Amino acid sequence: MKLRLYNATSVWQSSTARLLAVAVLSVAAVGAALVSQHLMDMLPCPWCILQRIVFLLIAAAALVSALVGGWPRVAGAGLVMVLAACGIAAALWQHFVAAASASCNLTLADRIISGLGLDSWWPEVFGVFASCADAKVNLLGLPYEFFSAALFVLLAALAWPAVRGR
Repeated sequence: MKLRLYNATSVWQSSTARLLAVAVLSVAAVGAALVSQHLMDMLPCPWCILQRIVFLLIAAAALVSALVGGWPRVAGAGLVMVLAACGIAAALWQHFVAAASASCNLTLADRIISGLGLDSWWPEVFGVFASCADAKVNLLGLPYEFFSAALFVLLAALAWPAVRGR
């Protein structure tokens, strides 16, 4: 019996490990948002909730992609990258446009959340409790949504090798 040892570099070269990390980080991001909301009284706006939805969609796509091989893995990793781009756009829109407006009622984010019915199905997670201007908070001196955007960039970077078929 031959004992096979892995070093950290070889593990991270595996697209399965990377996609599993994407799924875990995405769920952790939603967990951190819920801790911020329920323990630190940072109430979410529609764009915050939309980013939670995108993180959960990324987690689902990454998990399924990690479990399959071949072209479905490449397609799933590509979907992760597209969703990450949507998340980046939502975070930047929240910061540069929505946070500067007095109300974010009937914006794209508000319509998506209402259309899916998530806010009434599970309000503790998907309920909108603040306007975009009121939800503007800093964490460690940076706008909260910048942390979200940075994590979306990291998730896309982790998924990239699987898209390339490595």
